[in-house]
Amino acid sequence: MTLPALKGASTLPSDAIVAQDISFAYGSVPVLSGVTFQIKEGEFVGIIGPNGGGKTTLFKLILGFLKATSGTLKVLGKDPWEAHRDIAYVPQRLPFDKLFPISALDVVLTGRLATLPWYGAHSSEDKRLAWEALELVNLKEFAKAPFGALSGGQAQRVLIARAVVSQPKLLLLDEPTSSVDPEAQTEIYSLLQMLRGDMTVVMVTHDLQTVIERVERILCVQGTAMDLKPGEVCEHFALGLYHRPLLTPLGSASKKEKE
Repeated sequence: MTLPALKGASTLPSDAIVAQDISFAYGSVPVLSGVTFQIKEGEFVGIIGPNGGGKTTLFKLILGFLKATSGTLKVLGKDPWEAHRDIAYVPQRLPFDKLFPISALDVVLTGRLATLPWYGAHSSEDKRLAWEALELVNLKEFAKAPFGALSGGQAQRVLIARAVVSQPKLLLLDEPTSSVDPEAQTEIYSLLQMLRGDMTVVMVTHDLQTVIERVERILCVQGTAMDLKPGEVCEHFALGLYHRPLLTPLGSASKKEKE
């Protein structure tokens, strides 16, 4: 089941994210330089790259937490800080006291805080959407369970439900499968593939082999950004050797073509 309110991707602008020659530095330390890429509405895009390569900084720029030193960045046709209500973010993990008495449903409802009236009570619509979001991630039966008692995979799916209940047009995820078992990874990737089209999904990951099989395009962020098709990513990337695609010399055939 998908959330009815998430349907209608045609209302999204044709370009979800457009970065044109953006650069960013923390003081005198450059992090990103000349980053140019375009992500269309409804795409499922993976972001890979070495630690310190600028992936987190890029996400902060898209979320509007940072402003590019130079260049232009448009998110959903707007400046990033103007588009924040249409963006949802899923962190690697949610730091909190596991003994704090909050249910899975309550966690999902925090995704509706922007809709709260002045008296601070969730509406019946908020609650309906929260239940549907839990159903979407196959956790409806855990709605009343303590969030701190959930497994890593279940907790991550609750965080995804918390994100989609806000009815975003753009979903950003920071290594959503980094601390879960293989079965939970499969469930999360299947969920993200189901969501794409209803919203644009952009995910940072180090799970290279799986992401190659799941996403439509890959951005390799390493100071700048390389826009790659999954088939252009070779086994060197799994070893941390992030380089541009190796081109077949003119006039020669690849091994596959010779076969």
